[in-house]
Amino acid sequence: MDEQLFFKKLNSLCTSKEIFYFLSSLEVMSDTMASGALQKISELEVDDNGLKNPALLDNEVFRALCFQFELESSKLSNTGLLNALQALIKLRIDPESTLMTSLLSESEERLGRGQLTAEHLCALGESLLELEGPSCATLEQIVNHMQRRDINSWSPREIVMVYKILEVSVREGKQWQSLLNRLNGVTLHAVSQLSPNFVSVILNSLVALHQTRAVLLVTALCKHSVQHVPYFTDHELVNVLEAFLYFGQKMQIFTEALERHVPKSICTMHPQTVSKVMQYCCKKMILSKPIFDAVADGFISSADRLTTDQIAAYIIPFGTLNYLPPSASSLFRKLETVLHTRLRHFQPHTLLNLLHSCVLIQRYPINFLPKIFSPYFLQKLQAQPPGLNRVVMSQLTQLFLTVTLECPFYEGPKLLSKYQVKAFPTPQSSLDVHLFKRVKTGLLYLLKKRIYFASEVSTPYFYVVDIEIKLDEEGFVLPAAQLEEVHKRIALCVDGQNRFCAHSHNLLGEEAIKQRHLQLLGYEVVQIPFFEIESLQNTRKIADYLHRKIFPCTYELSN
Repeated sequence: MDEQLFFKKLNSLCTSKEIFYFLSSLEVMSDTMASGALQKISELEVDDNGLKNPALLDNEVFRALCFQFELESSKLSNTGLLNALQALIKLRIDPESTLMTSLLSESEERLGRGQLTAEHLCALGESLLELEGPSCATLEQIVNHMQRRDINSWSPREIVMVYKILEVSVREGKQWQSLLNRLNGVTLHAVSQLSPNFVSVILNSLVALHQTRAVLLVTALCKHSVQHVPYFTDHELVNVLEAFLYFGQKMQIFTEALERHVPKSICTMHPQTVSKVMQYCCKKMILSKPIFDAVADGFISSADRLTTDQIAAYIIPFGTLNYLPPSASSLFRKLETVLHTRLRHFQPHTLLNLLHSCVLIQRYPINFLPKIFSPYFLQKLQAQPPGLNRVVMSQLTQLFLTVTLECPFYEGPKLLSKYQVKAFPTPQSSLDVHLFKRVKTGLLYLLKKRIYFASEVSTPYFYVVDIEIKLDEEGFVLPAAQLEEVHKRIALCVDGQNRFCAHSHNLLGEEAIKQRHLQLLGYEVVQIPFFEIESLQNTRKIADYLHRKIFPCTYELSN
């Protein structure tokens, strides 16, 4: 049969049974046709879980094909040899079998004799990588052969294959940075030609190869990935998101592409992919209501099928970014049900992170706190990394403070003082130094003397107040150092951009709970957000703004 007619017929077949029937009707076929048939069988019979029907390996036609390839390996064309090798690896044929050793040996001999074209080098490289135990020497040989050709003429497939080989070689301690620099430069000009799979593979390799200096290439790949978001497989999308996180990339157009894709795909997306999307949003402080609402609905319907780590990955960003979706009541009812049935399966730190995120958004895990505050659980926390470090103890303390202030009906075990921090850690990035300086200058203009306000004040209640002003019973401002006759304390929260979700006026969970608790502890909380003050051009206008915010009654009288 003519090869063109053969492949047309082969591509129209939908099952391996049909293929075997078709092959048995032919008297003669070339090795290219036979290897093409093996490739078609591997496409139909192999999925993410492996070989669908192992019995097909015992089929007479299949065995006859394999026997012929083993017997005549030295007479095969390069295309027939390497296509057959790729298909048989995909079909999970034992690498130690005489068939596979024969094909591999013949391939390596032809490589050594320089008989393989660029396309064949790619096919061999991909096969060796797929075997998961590649000989580094053979892979290096392939790269050396590739380098003899003009790197600028490499096809996208060749570029991808070399990245994958270099990734393996570098893991084994080889140094290829000069080749990588050239490869990165060539890839930059080929970005627009890359398929979704190639974009994902190259980004994954750049992460593994720590190519933090390839800024132009990474940026170009991330921009190009936007158009591929609807077409990435779950695994490919995870690779892309990991690259965005590793290289610190954040693009509004990428977020918008995710917002279009995730809500309509949530029912079919793998939970690990959804977890990675939520991790990306959480790390980048991106409060995307379309994504979060879809994930909440997805959790309600599929929570019973999630692992404990996936449950935490779905829920924690809601607390971190201080967002309650429209389905919040159903979401947290489902979470409570899941916790009741699977509480003992959670790792201690995962459970603490999960419950702490809930209280940030006023969802109180009352039924589970006796376990959290129990000596046994605290010992388990201490025994597992990162142990009882300051962050972990702050979470425990904040949980305890929350039930004390917001759930006075809680009568379970208390958190022992030895597990409580003296003050919650304030990250250096939490305070916007420039904004803080402008507010202090405005206050000095308003109150005339620096003694009338204190900055970064530690309270007995674990929190640090940005600026504190004390008033007596008649509403007059007292010196900050005065301890007697203090009738009211005003806490000014100087909230820079880093206390809000990205491109949003939505406070982060940690800041929202702090302001809520300060209010419950008797402070009058006055929020000074960056977006209200950034347009004020001089000190007098800032002072006027602060007068209106802090002393609204006297401001009205003075006007």
